[in-house]
Amino acid sequence: MKKITILETILKHFKINMEYNDAYAFSRKELTEYQNQGRINDVYDGIIKKYKSLEEKFDFVLVEGSDFNEEGSIFEVDFNGSLAKSLGIPVLLVIKDTFETVAELVNHVTVEVNSFLQKDINVIGVFVSRCTKNTADAQKKIVKRLHNDKIQVSVIPDNEELGKPTVKEIAQYLHAHVLFGADKMDAIAKNSIIGGMQLANYLPRILEDCVSIIPGDRADLIVGSMLANVSHNYPNVAGIVLTGGFLPERSVIKLIDGPQKPIPIMAVNTGTFETASKVANIKPKITSDNLYKIKLSINLFESSVDTEALSERIVSVKTENLTPRMFQYNIIVNAKKAQKHIVLPEGNDERIIVAASQLAKDKIVYLTILGDPEKVRDKVSRLGLYWDEERIKIVNPLASPNYEDYSNTLFELRKSKGLDITSAKDLMLDVSYYGTMMVYKGHADGMVSGAAHTTAHTIKPALQFVKTKPGFNTVSSVFFMLLDDRVLVYGDCAIVPNPTAEQLAEIAISSADSAKTFGITTPKVALLSYSSGASGTGEDVEKVRTATAIVKEMRPDILSEGPIQYDAAVDASVGKSKLPDSPVAGQANVLIFPDLNTGNNTYKAVQRETGALAVGPMLQGLNKPINDLSRGATIEDIYNTVIITAIQSTDN
Repeated sequence: MKKITILETILKHFKINMEYNDAYAFSRKELTEYQNQGRINDVYDGIIKKYKSLEEKFDFVLVEGSDFNEEGSIFEVDFNGSLAKSLGIPVLLVIKDTFETVAELVNHVTVEVNSFLQKDINVIGVFVSRCTKNTADAQKKIVKRLHNDKIQVSVIPDNEELGKPTVKEIAQYLHAHVLFGADKMDAIAKNSIIGGMQLANYLPRILEDCVSIIPGDRADLIVGSMLANVSHNYPNVAGIVLTGGFLPERSVIKLIDGPQKPIPIMAVNTGTFETASKVANIKPKITSDNLYKIKLSINLFESSVDTEALSERIVSVKTENLTPRMFQYNIIVNAKKAQKHIVLPEGNDERIIVAASQLAKDKIVYLTILGDPEKVRDKVSRLGLYWDEERIKIVNPLASPNYEDYSNTLFELRKSKGLDITSAKDLMLDVSYYGTMMVYKGHADGMVSGAAHTTAHTIKPALQFVKTKPGFNTVSSVFFMLLDDRVLVYGDCAIVPNPTAEQLAEIAISSADSAKTFGITTPKVALLSYSSGASGTGEDVEKVRTATAIVKEMRPDILSEGPIQYDAAVDASVGKSKLPDSPVAGQANVLIFPDLNTGNNTYKAVQRETGALAVGPMLQGLNKPINDLSRGATIEDIYNTVIITAIQSTDN
């Protein structure tokens, strides 16, 4: 028998325009394999990909979490909670009542809910299903214990019929041959009995809506079961299973097949005891063709749950926080769509070559690597890397057909500064100058360097001829800090040592625009200091206060606050206490540090102490994207920086 899943039932009954394979990400077996291989991150990525694909097509996406009865409860709670956080969606907890007392049920619900709340997961509702107790009493006590009016509690009573199989399910499970009553197979079998004794002893044992399992050669019990159904003195029999491979004799069949439609009768080859054991092990399902059970389920839900209040809670949820996994998914998807061309000047560095291989394999960007082609290919061969000649070009600046043109262009751009043509040609042998000129000329969309060079060496050519955007005089940087449950933007942590108030304002504006480019729909900018609001005085505080005023004047569309302390900027309770009327306090997602010393130390402290991934630094303020790597950059750092550079070039 083909296993019918709840997904098939939902898709078919509600006529949802979706392929079955699009409705789930991983089977249980696949997830177990990924978990055993230490590849659980691939599971999250796969789920997010499926989720985002559906989100583009539908107005509402319901995610059913795992329900692995054999798995440990700790894994299940952690996995589902982490999944909800990664998707940035609220949670409706479904808890089955398997407890002896109301007190035990209340305690379990409280523990389950708190385990999610402690992980900062937004629980908006709890359904207690198949409750065998006084539902009103259970609901009242759960609400009282939770002390949280943001969580809607609904207790759904148990229904015997939903927990029992239909005669059709029994026939399918047993691979039975249906002899009679094929039109009555949707009847629910509330009980099962075994018939082996004499008819007089059998009849008193018949239970209401039971399936009778009897040997196929017991014509007396077959006829007795049918007569019981037309008698007012005995309960109704839902169906008969004939065992042992025996069929009724012809005369009995003629008797059964009369003008009145007979009850379902089916035959199996297995013995009576084996057949009864199989029937007892059937796990009932709700299939798309069982309209009675579907209607019963919907009516039971609607009679137990305030659906209007639940709908209001669901639609009122607004998730402004961009989750780390969503951030990573979005930047990869957007970079793939853009298919930009990025130049990597440091072809002698193995990290650059490995990152380039991965980027080409993932078909995210096109790349030009600067260096000696023969040496680069030797490293590729030695490292056994994937290589795509269509996506990765290796260019030796001196041997390039563009060398003369680039040199002449640099000469024209810098001759007023005293640069002669000979010096221009010498500079164009420097990979930073050559790579930057590729970007300037439009032969590449952006450049990533710094793995083997200083920041000054990387950005000096950009400052000389790429220059800053109109209206900006300051080149600064941001890090995207991927915390456990959200993404924060830190600026400036890499470029400007001691910014003036005007520079600080530019950094704040650039950082807000960068945040929006990378998916933070409503940037909330906190200009940090050692005091909040009007509580502090001093030169450093006044600089931040002035910078905030400039931001508000230049860009009133940006929500900004300053001076403000870090805790007041990111902690809702502290923010409400110190600046109760601020639209930013306690909700900031863009944090601007007053100087490089503070910013650099803070980002590194947060990164090391929390395990957060710091993506960056990403330079901002330039006409075209040039990004600087740390000399301690990992392959992952290079990979991510190339991706954000590609997105920057799309925005430009």
